[in-house]
Amino acid sequence: MPISAPRQAAERTGPVVARALQILAAFTPDRRTLTLSELSRHAGLPVSTVHRLAAELVAWGALERDQTGYHIGLRLWEIGSLAPRGLGLRECALPFLEDLSQVTRENVQLAVREGTEVVFVERIAGSKAVPVLTRVGGRFALTATGVGLVLLAHAPADVQEQVLAGPITRYTERTMTTPHQLRAALADTRARGYAISDRQVTMDALSVAAPIHDAHGDVVAAVSLVVHHGSASPHALAPLLRTSARAISRALP
Repeated sequence: MPISAPRQAAERTGPVVARALQILAAFTPDRRTLTLSELSRHAGLPVSTVHRLAAELVAWGALERDQTGYHIGLRLWEIGSLAPRGLGLRECALPFLEDLSQVTRENVQLAVREGTEVVFVERIAGSKAVPVLTRVGGRFALTATGVGLVLLAHAPADVQEQVLAGPITRYTERTMTTPHQLRAALADTRARGYAISDRQVTMDALSVAAPIHDAHGDVVAAVSLVVHHGSASPHALAPLLRTSARAISRALP
């Protein structure tokens, strides 16, 4: 039986889209600029293929090119800004994040769950706040950060089991890495309404986080404060976080 024209078109389009995505995925926070040969190597594609597809991506605006090489283009940022869990959430939350930052002068973070990882949507750094390893648009394990523990505590059971089955990354000597420890921490998070990450990512940082709910009561994001360890009690920070989280929840459409 002859293959239909729509099916033939789909078979041609599918691999092209996959290869284009491989090219875009070659860029990372540590690889923001890539030459053609570097792009070919990291994408795992022939130079000729990359050269052709990169030209199309540049023409569309997904990539930009200068004398140093290729970069991610602003067109992708424009498209990404339409994501309701990204900048849409950020726009609703930002006034409350700024208030929290002004009151505490500490690091304020907003994050969502993507699969088995945390994605940071916004971060406001305090003037003398503890350094953090996170960045806007960056990903992190659900098991170590305050926002991660909140999101994992309210994730579907199959997601929790997948994460607890490991492997679980250890960042410091205090990082929880056993299912027993994490199950207890997740239960505590649900019971008290906020999470505590005490020196689990770096030995000088304490994070307290609270859940943000949508109109249906589902947890869709988390907000946190990250402070110097020993500078404040988690139980003193928790009311500020929970108040901000409730305000953001009410502001969501």
